[in-house]
Parts: sequence; C-alpha cells; structure tokens
Amino acid sequence: VQLQASGGGSVQTGDSLRLSCTTSGRTFTSFAVGWFRQTPGKEREFVAAISWSAGSPYYADFVKGRFTISRDNAKNTVYLEMNNLQPEDTATYLCAADMNRYYSGSYYARFGDYWGQGTLVTVSS
Repeated sequence: VQLQASGGGSVQTGDSLRLSCTTSGRTFTSFAVGWFRQTPGKEREFVAAISWSAGSPYYADFVKGRFTISRDNAKNTVYLEMNNLQPEDTATYLCAADMNRYYSGSYYARFGDYWGQGTLVTVSS
C-alpha cells in the first residue's frame, strides 16, 4: 500500500485546513486508515482513525470537536478536516494504513502497517 498525504500549509490560529491521504496498491476497503502527527523531539502521536466502512471514527482527546476524519472509498482517499487550529497543532501529519479493516479503537501505538510521507501544518499565533 502506498499512501500520499497532502493539504498542509501555514495558517493562523483559528483557521481550518483539510488534509487528504490518497492510497494505491491495494483495495481501499481492505484497510483502516489513521492520521498521526509528529514534531521534532517528540514521539509520534495518534490523531484519528477510521475503519474501512467509515463506521465510528476514533479521535485523540485533544482533537475531539475540532477535527473530523472521513473517507471516500470511491476516491481511495481519507480526509482530516481540522478546524480552530491552534499553535500546538503545528506538526508533520502522517497517514497510515492498518490491515485490520475492522479497527475499533482498541489500540493506537501499533496502528499502521504502511506509512506515507507527511504533510507539514504550521499554525501561527
């Protein structure tokens, strides 16, 4: 599975961005997809994930109510809509595919069998 994240950029506090993760290489509905973020010197952290059927998505507590993950199986793409961005959201955002297509939020640390390169989001105050 190949994944390509895009949509990052430089914004101001309170602005919105939509990230896209486009995949190829395997049937899109055969895996769950998640978003993670990483900043220099910090461990990669889970942001959100969604199963193959776009059932109940899962979010880190720090993004609940601000970020929305969704997927368009016809376009092989997962989106991360980010609203009310804050400076602490500044990070490189990466998407990952997990072959457990029925992912139900039971794990975060070992999520991701395939990873794409990230897209940088910078939020200025």
